[in-house]
Amino acid sequence: MGDSPHYDVVIIGTGAGGGTLAHRLAPTGKRVLILERGDYLPRERDNWDSTAVFVKGKYRAPEFWLDKHGEQFPPEVNYYVGGNTKFYGAALFRLRPEDFGELRHHGGLSPAWPIRYEDMEPYYTEAEHLYKVHGRHGEDPWEGPYSAQYAYPPVEHEPRIQQLSDDLEKRGLHPFHLPIGVDLSQDENGRATRSSVCIRCDRVDGFPCLVRGKSDAQVICVEPALRHPNVEMITNARVVRLETDPTGRSVSAVVTRGEDGSLASYTGDIVVVACGAVNSAALLLASADDRHPRGLANSSDVVGRHYMRHNNLALMAISKEPNDTKFQKTLALHDWYLGADDWDYPLGGIQMLGKSDADQIHGEAPRWAGAVTPDMPFEVMAHHAVDFWLCGEDLPLPDNRVTVEGDGTIRLVLDEKNNVEGLKRLRHKLQGMLSHLGMHEHQLLSRSIYLHKGMPIGATAHQAGTVRFGDDPATSALDVNCKAHDLDNLYVVDTSFFPSIGAVNPSLTAIANALRVGDHLVERLG
Repeated sequence: MGDSPHYDVVIIGTGAGGGTLAHRLAPTGKRVLILERGDYLPRERDNWDSTAVFVKGKYRAPEFWLDKHGEQFPPEVNYYVGGNTKFYGAALFRLRPEDFGELRHHGGLSPAWPIRYEDMEPYYTEAEHLYKVHGRHGEDPWEGPYSAQYAYPPVEHEPRIQQLSDDLEKRGLHPFHLPIGVDLSQDENGRATRSSVCIRCDRVDGFPCLVRGKSDAQVICVEPALRHPNVEMITNARVVRLETDPTGRSVSAVVTRGEDGSLASYTGDIVVVACGAVNSAALLLASADDRHPRGLANSSDVVGRHYMRHNNLALMAISKEPNDTKFQKTLALHDWYLGADDWDYPLGGIQMLGKSDADQIHGEAPRWAGAVTPDMPFEVMAHHAVDFWLCGEDLPLPDNRVTVEGDGTIRLVLDEKNNVEGLKRLRHKLQGMLSHLGMHEHQLLSRSIYLHKGMPIGATAHQAGTVRFGDDPATSALDVNCKAHDLDNLYVVDTSFFPSIGAVNPSLTAIANALRVGDHLVERLG
């Protein structure tokens, strides 16, 4: 390992947390090094090919983790500049104010955060503006207070989704425009203008964007940060361990392994881990030493524990009328987020998914045997498909955890039936409305290909909670600024810090928190 320059800040990871933090620190003039285990995602036609992305998993990391039985499974992870935001659907919701407090669920307790919604609110607003979120505050009656309106108007519904919104309103419900991060300008009919980067296509959800119209961390944060001469990035540099000084109170070196197997070591006054909830926990556990025998930041034994990933269902209804929608991800519904008239516990939220196409439906065919009408060819079914994403809260159980085997393999233990009753009831609510929404009754098919071929443990896109923050070092790994209780210069800035996950996509909260921690680091660095 050769000598390398010393940095003010070393950031490990380039996703919603690490990429956004780099953007925040770039204007300070402080010397910042970003380490990314992957490379830039290649721009090629397969970026938008359903078979390549969903059926063959071309861009999925070629690795396997172990489940509680020691069986291998392929996790839904992608290692590229921009992290998982390269493939996310860019649905950028705020947690509700109630999510920051203690919430009683049917399956148990969702714990309170050490900060309040009011502490995060200004950073939510800033995050929405930075990531070009299109939406309209005030449409969702259950959203929290907001200090500023979205900087960009909502993405307009196409006719079939507008009809769905109208039909939901006729039932006394409150559909609203889904907040989504896209670089889109629309004309008076909602179509992309000639100068718009986003072209309103049907590839926004789960696909990388060929035209750079989706607000991912690479486009929004990493590339602008790298324009500053004080910021540099090394790709294909997998961090394998963190080393500490003789006192055990400070990270003294960040050790990476390159593509050729060579090791390199980097040092920084501050080290920030932002590898994603599973890999951040795995790195801290793999960095155990004499002073930290259970892993770094783990005197409380919570690192790796309380893993959460949402209880999700991807479902496809069959519309009686053709659905010619291209950009379908424009509507959401939170009427049952915190409960219902016939149930006292939270159910979760409903939002639109990207539009199914024939290739995706062909990929589902073996799982749908006997469940679809034989007189409707797959191409016709795709033309009539209306796709929904149902999201319920997963609870932070200590035995849902990440551990690392002796050879470095990640083991993920997960109770797949944790707090699922609310999601079942949410599906029942949607199922019961189909005939009133212009859909065929009982035709609500699982899009398991979107959920990693129906393996709940493999669907890790919404991972969170393995390095939780809190006021008490006995029950949390990080303080309220996401600094490790046990070390003076180690921070974790991704979704690992979540004590609970709510029932909305976690990306905006990770982005807002990175801005919040960034302000703390700017002050600390002077």
